[in-house]
Amino acid sequence: MNQQYLKLTAYFGERQRTIADGARPGFLADSMLDLFGASNVATSVMLRGIASFGPRHVLRTDESLSLSEDPPVTIAAVDFESKIRDLADDVIAMINDGLVTLERARLASRQLGPPALDDADRWDAAKLTVYVGRQERIAGTRAPYGVCELLHRHGFAGASVFLGVDGTAHGVRYRAKFFGRNVNVPLMIIAVGTTAQVSAAAAELSTALRNPLLTVERVRVCKRDGELFARPQELPQTDDRGRALWQKLMVNTTEATTHDGHPIHRALIRRLLDSDTAHGATVLRGIWGFHGDHKPHGDKLFQLGRQVPVTTIIVDTPESIARSFDIVDQLTTRHGLVTSEMVPAALSFDRSQRRGDTSLAQYDY
Repeated sequence: MNQQYLKLTAYFGERQRTIADGARPGFLADSMLDLFGASNVATSVMLRGIASFGPRHVLRTDESLSLSEDPPVTIAAVDFESKIRDLADDVIAMINDGLVTLERARLASRQLGPPALDDADRWDAAKLTVYVGRQERIAGTRAPYGVCELLHRHGFAGASVFLGVDGTAHGVRYRAKFFGRNVNVPLMIIAVGTTAQVSAAAAELSTALRNPLLTVERVRVCKRDGELFARPQELPQTDDRGRALWQKLMVNTTEATTHDGHPIHRALIRRLLDSDTAHGATVLRGIWGFHGDHKPHGDKLFQLGRQVPVTTIIVDTPESIARSFDIVDQLTTRHGLVTSEMVPAALSFDRSQRRGDTSLAQYDY
């Protein structure tokens, strides 16, 4: 665990085409995953979103045809810091509209063993992300359900399973096909717990899964089922070397939880958009999960409303995140799990305009 790892995450529209000189013409998502596959990236996954807006405040949502024309996508990739730094330059050369972030992560696998968290005594909480194949099994149960049961047994604050449509695992690319079992196509499970819970669960998963890839990151639990624990960390705009600091809010609810009769994630996106507070946000729909004391759940054949988890992701400057949290707080009076975390580097693209860079900030908090 002496190697430093980075997670690169890109947010953009699925119909966007690559602009890189010399690159094979085509869609940006394909070009990016071609790059990750050719570079043998340890793990990457592409997720389709259900709503988003960016700096130009153009709303994409599954409530209109705009989503079928150009749905938002999120692509995350994790590997050694040196490899991701090099790939970040290639990714930036491809994109002209969207957001790219770089975040520090600790990687664990069967070969590396569980993550070392000996220096995490100052962490408020930790985020565990599990990358597994769609059909992989744990204790005789498909991984999405078995992993969630394990995390719930360990007392995690919440977990959500997101179905990937493309990605790499241990350097090999796997793309979902309409007809096929898609055994190795990756899915991503994001969970939040204490450092002790994450350490114990990661150790168990490292042996229970056939070939697991896990990452651990520092987070703060701000709210859980309406109870306010803490606001997002008060961070400066830059570190002591002038490198910009960014922050991320993740608001975990279900499709059936509402505020004033509207699903929380839809109300949140519209409030953020109308308030001109946030420069962008993306909503991902999961297939299974839990938060708080609720048991793991998802879609069932007979039910009045969809119980699948949804996660709203907001990445912005610390000043803007503080204002956005006020809106989040108003809409999560009874439901949801809200976390915040520092993002050491982000670059926002809006056609000819760019905001931020990929210089990794250092800030001890």
